[in-house]
Amino acid sequence: MALMKTSNPVLNGKAFENSPITRYGGAIEETSRMTLTGTVNKTGILLLCAIASAAWTWSLFMQSHDAADVAPQLIIGLIGGFIVALITVFKHEWSPVTAPIYALLEGLVLGGLSALMEVRYPGIAVQAVGLTFGTLLVLLLAYRSGLIPVTAKLRMGIVAATGGIALFYFLSMLLSLFHLNFGSSLIYGSGIIGIGFSLFVVAIAALNLVLDFDFIERGAAAGAPKYMEWYGAFGIIVTLVWLYLEILRLLAKMRRR
Repeated sequence: MALMKTSNPVLNGKAFENSPITRYGGAIEETSRMTLTGTVNKTGILLLCAIASAAWTWSLFMQSHDAADVAPQLIIGLIGGFIVALITVFKHEWSPVTAPIYALLEGLVLGGLSALMEVRYPGIAVQAVGLTFGTLLVLLLAYRSGLIPVTAKLRMGIVAATGGIALFYFLSMLLSLFHLNFGSSLIYGSGIIGIGFSLFVVAIAALNLVLDFDFIERGAAAGAPKYMEWYGAFGIIVTLVWLYLEILRLLAKMRRR
């Protein structure tokens, strides 16, 4: 199978290399193969899981309006989600179990962070959710209609931009431990540069969805095993979580102006 490049570290070209469809030369029954419909259904299930746990965390906050009440859920979600994500990446065949667990844990993170932001910026969570799902729908329609052709140059550009963003975030976090700053105050600030950077990151995160759609479609066409539907849905959720957090950051910057 040809390598299918995507900047999503979950949905990379190696995801299908060790699957039965590759090892046994396509000797998998048609009913046991990955399909687009199946992946869409799994993605819907994972979204429901994330929304359910986020709503529960949010309800805890609404009862007391104290962000401290959701701090434990936030910590559990962050640590647990990271561990489960690593397990899923290295054990694709476990994704029918680990993907829903990951979605539930990420829901705790999203609900907790949204509550914390809601304390300072009332109404910001609803705006971020609406923009995230709106972006998902628009890009899905644009992809299916062929308005955004996934070319090799587009893939290369998005992969390079995503890698650059990841490197910047990592260096910022590393240098902050030593109380060093190489322009982070401008990037993370609410000025024109800060808002412009956030707009750029949101655009790249959104375009990653297009690459994910293309990757999943290619995997289904190649006849990947059925459990890869869960893995593909897991990859979509990873991108959506990133997109939501970046939109939340952008809205916060705009509120501070």
